[in-house]
Amino acid sequence: MRDLILKMSMSVDGFVSDLEGTNRWMFGADPEAKAWSVETIWSAGLHIMGSRSFRTMAAWWPTSTDIFAAPMNQIPKAVFSRQGRAILSDVAPAAELDQARAIAGHTQSAERQPGADSWAAAYVASGDLAEEIAKLKAQDSKPIMAHGGVSFARSLIAENLVDQLILGVHPIALGKGHPLFSELAAPMPLKLTQSRAFPGGVVAQIYRRA
Repeated sequence: MRDLILKMSMSVDGFVSDLEGTNRWMFGADPEAKAWSVETIWSAGLHIMGSRSFRTMAAWWPTSTDIFAAPMNQIPKAVFSRQGRAILSDVAPAAELDQARAIAGHTQSAERQPGADSWAAAYVASGDLAEEIAKLKAQDSKPIMAHGGVSFARSLIAENLVDQLILGVHPIALGKGHPLFSELAAPMPLKLTQSRAFPGGVVAQIYRRA
């Protein structure tokens, strides 16, 4: 059975998003940290995400020239949505895409990138969260990597479905924002398996359930 890895960026005071969702602090210019993150994403056999994240990513990555575009486009996807297959043709509002451009920069091409069609071929998981995750874990492939958004990530943690956490802790304190672990019913013991500091100040912390 393959692992489910939750990969998230986090402030030093524990927030995975500011209250407005602008999150410019997530996108640093440290090439070493970016290269490590891209390599980590390539280790996945499946991307999973909630419906809002999927809608924005499906509109963004197919024409992106960013270094993350190749693994994001070429690795298969699953989206968790009560809409059923209608989510595959849902289009992110222009305001969401404008915000993404403002945060990540204008790294778009007029041409669709290799693997772009994989978004339209995503598996749509509309059933019970735990049951859907169990089916995906049972498949013989590389690990599953979950990308959020916040509500989806909290649900995975609350239902004890995450095997490994990859947290990129950024050198910023937000004061207010959306915490990742707020829906835990009880403390969640973790074992630190790897820690790596990058020149730009980000520290990658990798945990497994203890």
